Amino acid sequence: MTAAAEIRVLIVEDDRVTRDGLRLLLDGTTGYRSVAAFSSLEQVLEARFAEAPDVVLLDIHLPGISGSDGVGSLRDRWPKTAILILTALDDEEKVFTSLCNGASGYLLKRTAPRRLLDAIREAHEGGAPMSPEIARRVVQLLRRSPRPATAEVELTSQELRLLRLIAEGCSYQMAADEIGITINTVRNHVRNIYEKLQVHTKSAAVSKAMRAGLI
Repeated sequence: MTAAAEIRVLIVEDDRVTRDGLRLLLDGTTGYRSVAAFSSLEQVLEARFAEAPDVVLLDIHLPGISGSDGVGSLRDRWPKTAILILTALDDEEKVFTSLCNGASGYLLKRTAPRRLLDAIREAHEGGAPMSPEIARRVVQLLRRSPRPATAEVELTSQELRLLRLIAEGCSYQMAADEIGITINTVRNHVRNIYEKLQVHTKSAAVSKAMRAGLI
C-alpha cells in the first residue's frame, strides 16, 4: 500500500498512556498514520491543519467540551471526516448524544487493536462500526425514547431493512450480503434514505428513524 493510500487519523484522548498507545498502533501499522494527538477538543478547535483528517478517534469523556457534545463542531469543520467514538460504555446518554450529533461509529476502549484498525478503515469507507454491546444499548435506549404517533416519512421495505442492519452496526458490505444486493445498491438506498429523512450521516438517519417509529 502506498503512502498516498494511508488513512490519516486524528486522536483526541485525555489519557496520555492511551493516547500514546493509539499513536504507536497507527504509526506502526501499514496503511495508517496519526496526523496529530490532542488531550482536549479545545486544542483541536484552536489548531490549524493543512488538510482534514480521514478519521477522528474521539474519547467520549474529555475535560472541557466532552466528546459527545463536540461531535457537531468537528462535523461542521470537517463534513467528510468520519468520527469514531471511544467509550467505556458507562453513559448511555452521552453515546446517544454523540449519535444524534453525527458520530460515525462507537467502539469500546477495550476493543482489540486489530478490530480497532478494521473499524477505522470501515468508518473511512463509509461504514458504521459499532461494538455489539454498544449497539444493543443504543437500540434499547432509542426504543425507550418517546415516539410520535405517526411517521411523516415513508421508506421502502428494503430501505427499512437496510436501516435496521446499519443500526445493528453492519457495514455496507455486510448489509449488502445480508439483503442479497450489491454494495452500490446499498449506497443508492442510503442516499435515498438521507434525502427522505433530511439527514447527512448514518447515525443521524438511524436516530431519526427510530424516534419516528420507523424501525
